[in-house]
Amino acid sequence: MRILLVNPPRFNSIPVIREERCEVTERYSVLPPYSLLQIAAMARAEGHEVELIDANGFNIGYPELEKEISDKNYDVMIFRFTPTTFDHDMRTAVISKSLKSNALVVGICLTLHSLAKEVLESAPALDIYIGRDYETIIPQLIKNTSCLERVEGIAYRSSRGITVNGAVKKLADYDSLPIPAYDLLPSFKPYFINTPTGTRFSIVYTSKGCPFRCIYCTVAGTRLKMRSAESVAGEVRILREKYDIRVISFFDETFTLSRERTLRLCRLIKPLGVKWYCNTRANLVDRELLETMYGAGCRGISFGVESGSQRILDAVSKGVSVGEQAEAIRLAKAVGIKVFCSFIFGLPGETRESIDETIGFVKRSLPTSAQFNVAVPYPGTELYKLAREKGCIENEDWRALYQDSSVMSVGELSPGDLDNARRQAYRALYFNPRWILQNILHVARHTDDFTLAARYVVKIINNYFFHRMVHAH
Repeated sequence: MRILLVNPPRFNSIPVIREERCEVTERYSVLPPYSLLQIAAMARAEGHEVELIDANGFNIGYPELEKEISDKNYDVMIFRFTPTTFDHDMRTAVISKSLKSNALVVGICLTLHSLAKEVLESAPALDIYIGRDYETIIPQLIKNTSCLERVEGIAYRSSRGITVNGAVKKLADYDSLPIPAYDLLPSFKPYFINTPTGTRFSIVYTSKGCPFRCIYCTVAGTRLKMRSAESVAGEVRILREKYDIRVISFFDETFTLSRERTLRLCRLIKPLGVKWYCNTRANLVDRELLETMYGAGCRGISFGVESGSQRILDAVSKGVSVGEQAEAIRLAKAVGIKVFCSFIFGLPGETRESIDETIGFVKRSLPTSAQFNVAVPYPGTELYKLAREKGCIENEDWRALYQDSSVMSVGELSPGDLDNARRQAYRALYFNPRWILQNILHVARHTDDFTLAARYVVKIINNYFFHRMVHAH
């Protein structure tokens, strides 16, 4: 079988991240299409022919993409899309149907997994929709294109209408999946995260899923798929030695879920000399672990702090204390790791007082960088259920779901109030003399960060003054 994988074009010239929980427009990041590369490797392992077009990465517009697709010969096209860019991304499906009407068109989007029927109703050119667990589903789908009723986890269109099959019962062994087909990329030159540095960069997943139950999260309580330290180190070695990758972002939801695995991975990748970043929870790190991570090349860590109010953290089942968050930030900075924190305004119970608590926390803890979002009632989350029950959602169109523009009111706070809280928080951090001095001192101690810091200053100025924090973090 011949398979064409497509990462659709940028949205109004703005890059788009189409990776699992991060399905957003992002002005300052261009990521390699990891999931499509992983699908390519799985398909190749079964003897199928695979081609890839990364229109987002290489800034290919729809006219050029249509020409490229017309030159391809394929039986199945697979692409990823996001809620925010839904109509834009679906042009990819429309083009395929107009040029290759007999080819199956498969779309993947985790965020809308609970709205499978609605997705297909809104996209006539889409034959099959996959929400979660594509690693398990794709191999079965390729084997059963003429018997789609056998494929768990998909929704599909047929002469009988739209059918939504049952969920996947048994997940594929995540540790046994082949290394993504990086050779399908013309180069790694377009890719960067947060700000371009000219250093070759990639993302890597070491696990997927999260056992925690935060009510706002699209992956809360999902089944955990974890790779061994040896498997991950093998992929990092290939990236470093074959593709000269110097910077890696481990894209897991919670990188340090297994302390033992993290320590072992650090020992294995330390000799490779890569710098790397990760996401985790504040209560899953300690000083010894952070020191080991720094020694193995970790230069940045991201904590989902969400709020500086313990009442709000408890209301959203975060399972961590304000004190633990502050201590994790302090420890990471103390060992030399840059700290990136994300916050959410507008969670259940949010008031002007709790907003002030969060901004106060930011001023006290002074993370290296921060991302301030508004609460988004993603379909399928507990937050979505609560917001609908209380009639708080002011725009039910899932195309409007984006973290810099609120569609939900909370008590006395309107969407406009929450948007204003974001801007206030950014000012509280980035115009804080102590924050400015802290980062000057960091660069003085870590001179190799000078270029990155200079680029980041330019990014902050552009982001805040010119783009008003829209389609960017």
